Amino acid sequence: MEALLVNKIKNKEELEKAFAIRRKVFVDEQNCPPELEWENEEESVHFLAELNGTACGACRWRKTDLGYKLERFAVLKEFRGKRIGQALMAAVLADLPDDARYIYLNAQLHALPLYARFGFIAEGEQFEEAGIQHFKMVKKS
Repeated sequence: MEALLVNKIKNKEELEKAFAIRRKVFVDEQNCPPELEWENEEESVHFLAELNGTACGACRWRKTDLGYKLERFAVLKEFRGKRIGQALMAAVLADLPDDARYIYLNAQLHALPLYARFGFIAEGEQFEEAGIQHFKMVKKS
């Protein structure tokens, strides 16, 4: 039985693991500019997913002027298809304050079905961010 855990990051060591995952997925694999990848870290609440003790996924949320933005969902290639993205999303949503009314994210096209499962609806026009097509999605349920 595989053990999948998603925990709120508590220390620098865990944060470094999350950053390493994001670097591999966004900078190396998707060619995102590194300077775009590392912003708003201090005011964000970070999460780390581990499968059988191996760090395999990361994400974060932060409060913005609009509401609560979920960001930087990343799962290492060799761990995709194991419901890690779903586990990350469930953990983040459970962690948001009770008064979190407006919850949104910018979704890469391939991730739209995952976010839709959690009640997010695409709004507005498709747009490009870091050379990748996205839709803004807002939680409706």
